[in-house]
Amino acid sequence: MTNRLIPTNAEPLYRQLMARIRDDVSSGVYPAESQIPSEQEMCARYGVSRVTVRRAISELTDEGILRKQQGKGTFVCTPKLCRDLRDINSFHECCRMQGVTPGTRLIHAQLSHADERTQRELELPDDRVVEIERVRTADGVPVMLETNSFPLAYSDLLQADLSQSLYAVLEGRGITPKRGIHEISLHYATNAQARLLEVDPGQALLLLREVVFDQHGRPLHTSHQLIRGDRFTFRI
Repeated sequence: MTNRLIPTNAEPLYRQLMARIRDDVSSGVYPAESQIPSEQEMCARYGVSRVTVRRAISELTDEGILRKQQGKGTFVCTPKLCRDLRDINSFHECCRMQGVTPGTRLIHAQLSHADERTQRELELPDDRVVEIERVRTADGVPVMLETNSFPLAYSDLLQADLSQSLYAVLEGRGITPKRGIHEISLHYATNAQARLLEVDPGQALLLLREVVFDQHGRPLHTSHQLIRGDRFTFRI
């Protein structure tokens, strides 16, 4: 079957080319992070002009499917994870629903002292909390630095397997996260955070703060998540 596009088709040539490239990305002809053919190669392969190729690539870049690297060429973007904030899903579940392999690297799990805001949100009598800090990965790539704070009643989490989903651990004990209050803002990576997330110091990150409640309406935990915007997005 010829690769050449049909000029007489009712659909513009650049849109036909966009559809071909999308199909090749979806089918794995061009895997994530791979380089697509040059403009000249595209012109020869599909029988179209450079103007058509540039328009198609520009549109696909705007859609987040491709990205251009100065002096190197055009590459396929790694798909972003998408979390629907209307649902209370664990990171593990979010990854698996999108065909991505989740991973976890524990930074620390310890008793700690909460700030005033966390103490108020968890309705604590004092400032002591169970603090769990982890780097979350998707297909081996760091996407999130997450710090969860729990009331002392959950101190047994310190003995749990923290490489798995915390929500799976809690649900195994009859505790179900049911509702969350979310706040999203911008944060710039410190040197330490940049090392953990494998980004440049000062890079803009999404900061998601959450207060999560259990099935009885009681505060279950707070979460402070520093998220790579190039790897993760939200639906509200």
